[in-house]
Amino acid sequence: MNGSQTDPRPSPAKAWSEMVRGNERFVNGEPQHPRQDVDRRAELAGSQTPHAALFGCSDSRLAAEIIFDKGLGDLFVIRNAGQVISSSVLGSLEYAVGVLNVPLIVVLGHDKCGAVAAAIESQAADAPQLPPHINRLIQKIVPAVRRVSPHADAAPLDPQAVDASAVGREHLRDTVTEMLERSEMISDAVAAGTLAIVGANYKLLEGRAEPDIVVGAV
Repeated sequence: MNGSQTDPRPSPAKAWSEMVRGNERFVNGEPQHPRQDVDRRAELAGSQTPHAALFGCSDSRLAAEIIFDKGLGDLFVIRNAGQVISSSVLGSLEYAVGVLNVPLIVVLGHDKCGAVAAAIESQAADAPQLPPHINRLIQKIVPAVRRVSPHADAAPLDPQAVDASAVGREHLRDTVTEMLERSEMISDAVAAGTLAIVGANYKLLEGRAEPDIVVGAV
């Protein structure tokens, strides 16, 4: 993976505007499928210059390049179940910021998220024991579950009383906050005005990515 230090990059605001326009085309059923031909493939063989990094949930319905109508080399994509911050995620994002010089990070959550549902269900009285790696992942979402619950201090919780959409929004904000707290490189780039972060929620039925939290100038 190589980045070019000489290629001009859009501002964070322009990079986000391009993402919004691509998503609007997708929502309207008018995608252009840009930069997906043989010439583009050959152009990128020696280097990459993406205009945004996207960290999103691994859900099969969140194919980033399709949702934002992008092509080869446009997005540097990292995904895991529930878009949970880890050292490997932070290392990948720091690579995008520090080496590839992306001006924008998009953190993409979505409604009806299986990881969010699992985190909620894990707090029930009769919750089954989960495999260790799944449990370790969803434990990062449990604080959002507890904050959203109408009986946050109760243990266990009634999953039916917890608003999954609200949990997803809280977890999205937690993800952005943790990213900034754990990565000095990312927080410094935001402070310098060379990077912005947009946390967005994707609506599965509508196909629209709606911004929920913005850090930096877009």
